Amino acid sequence: MLALVQNDNPVALYISRLGHVLGWILVSTTLVMTIMLLIYVGHVGDLLMPTALAVVTVVLLLVSIVWLLYRMLRYRSVLQTLHTGILGAQEGTLETLNVMSLPGVRMRRLIGDYNLMMTYLQRIFATVEECQNRVLTDRNKINAILQSLPCVLLSVDNDLRVSAVNTLAESMFRISEKALIGSSLFDLLEFGEMDRALLRDAFLYKHRICNQEIETRLGDSLVHLSLNLSFIIENDTNMDAVITLQDISDYKHLQENVCNQEKLVAMGTLAAGVAHELNTPLGNILGHAQLVGNAISKDQKLQQWVQTICNETRRCSRIIDDLLQYAHREECTEDTCDINNVVTEVTEAYINCRIKRYNINVELDLVSLPLPVEGSCGQMEIVLVNLLSNSIQALVGRPAPLIKLSTRLTESNVVTLIVEDNGDGVPPEARGRIFDPFFTTKDVGSGTGLGLAICHAILKRGGASIRYDNNYSDGARFIIDLLYVHSNEADVVL
Repeated sequence: MLALVQNDNPVALYISRLGHVLGWILVSTTLVMTIMLLIYVGHVGDLLMPTALAVVTVVLLLVSIVWLLYRMLRYRSVLQTLHTGILGAQEGTLETLNVMSLPGVRMRRLIGDYNLMMTYLQRIFATVEECQNRVLTDRNKINAILQSLPCVLLSVDNDLRVSAVNTLAESMFRISEKALIGSSLFDLLEFGEMDRALLRDAFLYKHRICNQEIETRLGDSLVHLSLNLSFIIENDTNMDAVITLQDISDYKHLQENVCNQEKLVAMGTLAAGVAHELNTPLGNILGHAQLVGNAISKDQKLQQWVQTICNETRRCSRIIDDLLQYAHREECTEDTCDINNVVTEVTEAYINCRIKRYNINVELDLVSLPLPVEGSCGQMEIVLVNLLSNSIQALVGRPAPLIKLSTRLTESNVVTLIVEDNGDGVPPEARGRIFDPFFTTKDVGSGTGLGLAICHAILKRGGASIRYDNNYSDGARFIIDLLYVHSNEADVVL
């Protein structure tokens, strides 16, 4: 910003003041001589007067007029300069006036006050500009912090409409920032009745919400979110608030895995402790029941009861065998198998047996290339047999029953095996427990509740995973992720 200062040269100032004094003396002298000339003409009555006096008077009069005109123009020039300075100040150009000489004390005082005011305004505007730069810098820092938060941030107003968002909000809701601004919070998130009541009470009583877990649907996916809410002004009727949302779906999945691992350990300890103790008395019961059956071969009613005892004893023995298999800790091996071959062989065996009996259609959508994975073929067969058994039981009596198995090489080291059917699926309230030992949704006597638990245990020991697809609504879908073995490392067991 330019800053012009008034000329304070002492010599120039002295000359200006001297010219001002001499000018007024000239004007006064001319005025006096003119008055004297008029008085002379009035008394003498003769228009003739001394030539020298007349000439001097006229010259002085002309000089005085010229000086007055110069002074008037000088005043006008200074006022014009002042007017230009004021217009410049309105545009933001705060410049002091540089005037070589000023006509009169008042004019000098006016220009001095104007220059002093401009100097003060320059300082004020410099301070304002500095403060503005600091505010912009702090705002940019805060914005950078908000944009780098590992969670979604929503600023809402009194009507629960979004007024500001960060970048992660666009990613989570898959909506641009422009579309998010002005949207209602309840249009973006599907809250349950309890969550709605919690938010309603929070805004009614201005209560903060900390780490509230909510379950909602974003697009086609069901996600778990951690919600935090804080009000911008605590002690005020203003309801503007800041909401943060953290996707904790992976954390919940990990938590469930840890819980399942603990259950595996507990069940392993239980199975190892009681299996041996139960097998011996069950063998005795079965042997004596068969002896009794042979002794009373003529009584059909008793034969039926004895057969029931034998069948239930064998069923208990199978449960114990499943428990032993569930609790068995196999040593780490380097066995691999082609998952496509395992799927083909197991489904062909089932088609020739149970699947054909129930007229169930089977579709295979397998990758054309071999897919060697870590784990023995026997373990993979156990997993597939359990999953197919569950699908067959779910499709009995259902029109157009269908089982579909597909494989995908989703990543460089992960093979995905998908087993799905068009049955009734697993109820939402039971999905969190389907891998628990002895938990089953089947009728009493139709299942032991160990099939999925054994699948989960086998896959976990080999570094693989199995999960139920909550987003699949046309039946039941299980997704198995297996570790892919590159061709130069694989020793595939066919």
